[in-house]
Amino acid sequence: MTINPNFKNIPILIKGAGDLATGVATRLFHAGFPVAMTEIPAPTMVRRAVCFGSAVFEGKITVEDLSAVRVEAEEIDDCLAQGNIPVVVDPAAETLTRWPPLVLIDAIIAKRNTGTRINDAPLVIALGPGFSAGQDCHHIIETNRGHWLGRIISQGAAQANTNSPGEVKGQTKSRVLRAPASGHLTPHAAIGDAVQVGQLIATVNNEPALAPFDGVLRG
Repeated sequence: MTINPNFKNIPILIKGAGDLATGVATRLFHAGFPVAMTEIPAPTMVRRAVCFGSAVFEGKITVEDLSAVRVEAEEIDDCLAQGNIPVVVDPAAETLTRWPPLVLIDAIIAKRNTGTRINDAPLVIALGPGFSAGQDCHHIIETNRGHWLGRIISQGAAQANTNSPGEVKGQTKSRVLRAPASGHLTPHAAIGDAVQVGQLIATVNNEPALAPFDGVLRG
């Protein structure tokens, strides 16, 4: 994958490298834009097998036809030249000054603004709730499932956080498996496995985490 000469001077920095951020980065990189991403030292990602943020732990991850590589800020351009998407561990977003973007996209999906400002770049875009268009950023992209998903908001805010995962086959909050205790997690099933209700998925500090219903393990 190469940078389109027409877009080479339009660097785009994405804060966050979770599932939605990965989708954004993939689309922009395929279009030919130079894209870099930032993450925290221990990302809390869902669907980690399809998140470029997994490069923080693994060094490199490939999602479909693109690879993301963990690098330092000064290595961003070299990483892009090799056809990879750079991921920088940078919780303070210092990359903004070390690799100044023309476009900044906050795709952290924290459901609140963790520090993005409208003057961080000439164009600042945020995904999901927690931002005010015209105050925190120039535009917001609606992320709530439903009719307005993907809507560009130039004034006001996205729909409020529902505090509940989207419904899939009648399941909402039960789709999220929570740790039964604090401690080290030992997996007993792999992402993508078909599991049955009551099946052991993992243990945390020797406490079992069981499948609440039949389905496919994701995340």
